[in-house]
Amino acid sequence: MPSFDAAKLRRSLRRATIAVVATVALLSVAVAWLWRDRESLDTIDWPQYPSIAPTLDAVTVTWLGVTTLLFDDGETQILVDGFFSRPSIVDVLFGRPVESDAATINFALDEYRMRRLAALIPTHSHHDHAMDVGAIANRTNASILGSESTAQIARGAGVPEDQIIVATGGEEYVFGNFTVKMIQSRHAPIGWGGSVPFDGAIEAPLSTPAPVSAWRVGKSYSIVIAHPYGTTIVQGSAGYLEGALSGIKADVVMLSVAMLEVLGRDYAERYWQELVTTTGAVHVFPVHFDDFTRPFGEISLYPRALDNLIVTAAWLEKIRDTWDRNTWLHIPAFGKPVVLYPQASPEA
Repeated sequence: MPSFDAAKLRRSLRRATIAVVATVALLSVAVAWLWRDRESLDTIDWPQYPSIAPTLDAVTVTWLGVTTLLFDDGETQILVDGFFSRPSIVDVLFGRPVESDAATINFALDEYRMRRLAALIPTHSHHDHAMDVGAIANRTNASILGSESTAQIARGAGVPEDQIIVATGGEEYVFGNFTVKMIQSRHAPIGWGGSVPFDGAIEAPLSTPAPVSAWRVGKSYSIVIAHPYGTTIVQGSAGYLEGALSGIKADVVMLSVAMLEVLGRDYAERYWQELVTTTGAVHVFPVHFDDFTRPFGEISLYPRALDNLIVTAAWLEKIRDTWDRNTWLHIPAFGKPVVLYPQASPEA
């Protein structure tokens, strides 16, 4: 019977350990490189939105990252989504419990003068859209309008019930001179096998800290924000319901493009037709193209390995040229209000 060679076994174990460590190190370097490999937003050379001197009653919109959009007509403010806290990529990947960041929320409310906020309207209830609505409502007394899942987020934050409005299909909600319709839509099928990430509803008040997976999608909406001066549609996810916007006209569409490249060129064309061609919009702003794990105010595109906005932008140009040649594409500038209506044609 052969004798046991302990020294040989130790050498084999050392070699195996070195190989494992080297493999892990190489994988770590590759992942780090892929995570840092990002396109520049400056690569997209689209015309600026027409610059118009604001009047006292002008309707402005300010993009604050992802699909957080502040509408203001000088009397009333509406905030779509309201996501300032920005859990990190480590928080997201490892499911670490997170909660609203009071300091960042206080800064955003003060910096962008949200002192006349009448309504908070999440497009759906994922954390990157609805995480901070309760904290914002408690600071401003704004109403929260959304699905029952959004209502559970508000309740978990201790928002009084009389500030919570559960949306019903087709009803109009009036805030000052703004009229809002919540048109049911779909979240983009960007999960494994065409699923929706964190699908399902939030069925009880959501107490925090909690992992981002606790913010289930709930219902998704196309938000139609009408004003005597014009109409804007906000689409918070690159999903759609065929024919849902039939008969609705808009001047501007805020078009979520997160992971649109992953869904493919044909999907992007159908999506454009449902949101832009159907509504006759003259101006389109892509939104939700920035990495929402970066700190508030830091605009960085997703790693190319996940989503490539430059590819998506080229698709949108070609789709626009096929279906809607009189429509203009614009990249929003973070934190800078633009006058939505009326519009002059930008120079090409």
